[in-house]
Amino acid sequence: MSSTSHLTPLLQANALCGGPGSPALIDALTHHWTAGVHAICGDEGTGKTTLLRLLAGDLPALGGRVTVPEGGVFWVDLQGPEHDQTTVQACWDKLRQRCPLWNDELLQDLAQELDMEQHRHKRLEMLSTGSRRKVMVTAALASGATVTLLDQPFAALDLRSIRAIQEFLNEAAEHPSRAWIVADYEAPSDVTLASVLDL
Repeated sequence: MSSTSHLTPLLQANALCGGPGSPALIDALTHHWTAGVHAICGDEGTGKTTLLRLLAGDLPALGGRVTVPEGGVFWVDLQGPEHDQTTVQACWDKLRQRCPLWNDELLQDLAQELDMEQHRHKRLEMLSTGSRRKVMVTAALASGATVTLLDQPFAALDLRSIRAIQEFLNEAAEHPSRAWIVADYEAPSDVTLASVLDL
């Protein structure tokens, strides 16, 4: 595990213990994330997604505490069948309502860059795995949240889209007051990282 830079923490986990069914590795986890781009890495079943959900408050913790910033933490999972009948645009519209700093201009740019304009009025069940993931990533990057959580943002994506997201994250790495946390099997290549947490 590499140490984070000595900056003000934006998000902190203090003695965090996972909920029922969570991997034993998330047991009294203490870690903090500063501004910039961070990675959470580990093999299948090590608790990457569980940790993101705990940090976002989407999953109740058995113990410990998560301290979140004023600008909030953004997390979304649109993989479940309950979202199948929702259109891409409706998903974005709904998520916009909970994000006071949502950036419509950035969403438009990302939708074009990730080739999602043609899919705006399609239901999620009609999309490929990669395109469905792009819906989530586009929303996350446009959310404007102080901390943005990204679960395997490159999975099933075409090379052009991967490069576009990497380019965004490299620019984001210089931001003085926001953080992006990427969970994946390995730390993303070609992205400047402030820290890496190995589970």
